[in-house]
Amino acid sequence: MKKDVLETLKYNKGSFISGEELSNRLGVTRTAIWKHINQLKGEGYEIESVSRKGYRLVGEPDVLNQHALQMELQTKVIGKRIVHYDTIDSTNNMAKRIAGEGGDEGVVVISEEQTGGRGRLGRQWMSPKGTGIWMSLILRPSIAPAEAAKITQIAAAAVASAIRYVTGCEAGIKWPNDIILQKKKVCGILTEMGAELNSVNYIVVGIGINANVDVALFPEDIKKIATSIKACVGNSISRKELVLQILKEFEALYLDFIHTKSIGKSVDICRAHSVTLGNMVKIINRDQTIIAEAIDLTEEGELLIRNQEGLVEKVISGEVSVRGISDYV
Repeated sequence: MKKDVLETLKYNKGSFISGEELSNRLGVTRTAIWKHINQLKGEGYEIESVSRKGYRLVGEPDVLNQHALQMELQTKVIGKRIVHYDTIDSTNNMAKRIAGEGGDEGVVVISEEQTGGRGRLGRQWMSPKGTGIWMSLILRPSIAPAEAAKITQIAAAAVASAIRYVTGCEAGIKWPNDIILQKKKVCGILTEMGAELNSVNYIVVGIGINANVDVALFPEDIKKIATSIKACVGNSISRKELVLQILKEFEALYLDFIHTKSIGKSVDICRAHSVTLGNMVKIINRDQTIIAEAIDLTEEGELLIRNQEGLVEKVISGEVSVRGISDYV
């Protein structure tokens, strides 16, 4: 009911609506309307109350709860259920728990803060409260475990496209899972799965974006490689708008993959916005480092490199890291 009250206020376009009219429209008492209005105010919504005029929505908080998102969501599957937390250890951990208990495909776990966020290869990920986008998507594709890496390419294409659309910043993709702004990392993607020998039970895609993070607060070693969208744009952005666009872009590319069995559309986006291709890179695999030229992506999303002997090889994301020769990109 609180969502219905908010939706009615929102689509009244800033005009006053009386408590009596709200009561009649929603089929509840005026006391119930008053109670929900106060709850919304407590959540940070600016609602003006004027005697004989009623209520009107003046402003919204920059929070990513299910009420705020689902009202404007333009997807059919991804985000049909949103689980919002104020603080959590890791959205990926919670998403895996929900998936393991039978949670449906399309569930999105999102939090204002993570206390134990992590990236690929177990690296720690800073997730300060109310400034970033920390979310995980639950998927149940009918694919072999070896194909799970394709989902990372879909997510990278979706996030880069969404950032470009919402902010105008020229977001690039560092293969396989980093989104880059101004030669620094702004987003990491962590794909994890629960699988049996020949089938995937679920895939969880974790997306961590430094949206409105103040880069001055980064430790010195992080400042060298990381940035935020706010630092690129020059002011804070709407996290809600970006989340909605990411989910929209992701669903379109993901459903295309499910229907066609190809990630061709995602690979085309990853090629177009790649900051890896055409450059000499370091391929780091455990204790081994290879210097090579990144020349292309295959239709399966693998990286094609030309090694120092002139031979062309495929690199599968797995447990490797890719770095620039002299800096992160």
